[in-house]
Amino acid sequence: MKSGVFFERDGILNLVKVERGHQLTPLSLDEFQLNPAALEPLQKLKAAGFVLLATTNQPGLSRGYLPRRELDRMHAVLMQRFPLDEILVCPHDESDHCNCRKPNTGLLTEAAFKWQLGLDRSYVVSDKWQDAQAAHVIGCTSLLLKSPWTGKGHHDFVLSNLSELFEKIQQAHSASVLLMNQV
Repeated sequence: MKSGVFFERDGILNLVKVERGHQLTPLSLDEFQLNPAALEPLQKLKAAGFVLLATTNQPGLSRGYLPRRELDRMHAVLMQRFPLDEILVCPHDESDHCNCRKPNTGLLTEAAFKWQLGLDRSYVVSDKWQDAQAAHVIGCTSLLLKSPWTGKGHHDFVLSNLSELFEKIQQAHSASVLLMNQV
């Protein structure tokens, strides 16, 4: 089984605007701005052999204010600039009660099957409690970037910035491999 790292798109891989205490997801390529702090940790994780996946809730698709073409254009830029293996999208609104909308685990389950990932050896990186909740439920380790959206739920690690990411995952991964070899 392989190990993967799931990255929340908005707030980790791309920068977001904040208005009235809420993150505003970009709705066009013109609004889409990559997070330069994410590049180096992703490159290091890729070189270390991790499968790199982005996950994102995009209810604007079902609500009708985010054209699929614009989302595809933004994701093409992400795939071109970052060493991602895939981007997984939940297009649903909260009222759809789907399994793929985080904090549900559908996107993680789908990726684990497709990429043959051992979820107990995989990681979720985000700035939102929903991703940490999904990680906890499915058995991944959560690494949250300090933000107003981390919530009070379960967190495995809270990081002050993305530059700490590679080292923290390497430490956690080495410890889990040691434990697995002792069993």
